[in-house]
Amino acid sequence: MKLVQSVALGNAFRVFHSRNYSLFFTGQLISRIGTWMQRTAVIWVMYTMTHSVVWVGLTTFAEQFPSFILSPWGGIVADRYDRYKILLCTQVTAAVQAVALTLLYIFGAHWWGILLLSGLLGVANAFDVPARQAMVNDIIDDKDDLPSAIAMNSSLNNLTRLAGPALSGIILAAYSATACFATNAVSFIAVIICLNLMQFPVRQAPGNKSNAWGAFRDGLQYTRSQKEISKTLLLLASVCLLVATYNTLQPYFARDIFGGNSATYGYINAATGLGALVSTLYLAAQKYSGRLKQILFFNLVVLGVGLIVMAYTPVFSLFLLLSFVCGFGTMSVLPVCNTIVQTVSIPQMRGRVVGFFAMAAFGTLPLGAVLIGWVAKVVQPQHCLIGQGVICLVIATVFYRFLHTKPRMS
Repeated sequence: MKLVQSVALGNAFRVFHSRNYSLFFTGQLISRIGTWMQRTAVIWVMYTMTHSVVWVGLTTFAEQFPSFILSPWGGIVADRYDRYKILLCTQVTAAVQAVALTLLYIFGAHWWGILLLSGLLGVANAFDVPARQAMVNDIIDDKDDLPSAIAMNSSLNNLTRLAGPALSGIILAAYSATACFATNAVSFIAVIICLNLMQFPVRQAPGNKSNAWGAFRDGLQYTRSQKEISKTLLLLASVCLLVATYNTLQPYFARDIFGGNSATYGYINAATGLGALVSTLYLAAQKYSGRLKQILFFNLVVLGVGLIVMAYTPVFSLFLLLSFVCGFGTMSVLPVCNTIVQTVSIPQMRGRVVGFFAMAAFGTLPLGAVLIGWVAKVVQPQHCLIGQGVICLVIATVFYRFLHTKPRMS
């Protein structure tokens, strides 16, 4: 048993034999902790200013909706130009946004200013995500480590989702949101240093540079023609739009159901992040990527049941346990779908495919956040949670056959 566990851990961490990936991971780890601290503080500030989950949803919409519009073009840029320079530009832009948000809060925060700066961050992310995700394929030494690298990236996101909100809750209670925003601004120094220490392989520019619209059309046609990719993106978009936005309701449960404060909200986020971290570490330990789709089906069922039970849970400790379970189920969707689309896509189209992946994931999340915020005003938030759980089970049923077939290469 110990031997099996040792082998599994070895599979999960073997990608760190690559110096480039280790530097990439380290910089992103520090920066993403700061990002989650800022994101948690922004949501809490907006909720305490407005006492409305609708405004929380609009804040999420402002940050993430630009990805829905611009990610395909971000994918085109990632296929055409130096991904290192793209990342450097997006990280500097995000750092400037964090400094501006800090100054805005010091001199008096207004809801319109927060929404505007959230939108600026969303534009940067629309170009950052396709370049960063496609770059993983460039910097790993052994291409067999790609599923592990993608899963470890998701583990990084979930580790930072665990640490960032927890630190944010503590700092919000002890100091103020200003400290969270300033910490995020400083954290970008680490990722910029690590990017400059990395050694990037020489990448040949594409020989045939059609116009932007032609490149978009070619990418869309390729994505639609590959059934493995198109079905994966449809499943991903369905979950992100209709299910994964349940966290929009978490401030309501923290304050109005359990009578808590920013620390309570931080605990809920931390429990969700811990479940997500465990989920992605488990995925990273899977040496055979053919099982990932079956694991995703199981996790969707777990998520659906967890949301239904969590809706009317009166005990906070049990709510935290269910937050862990739901985090475990939710966060397996992104790495599994990302692994599939990157594994089966051809190198010439990978940036554009990842752009459509970002559109399906991060573009639909803000739409879902606004939708669930509006529905929560019409019916009770608890009923919304039950509805999302039922929808999740329906999605798992509809895609049952697809999730029980092996991925097909292009």
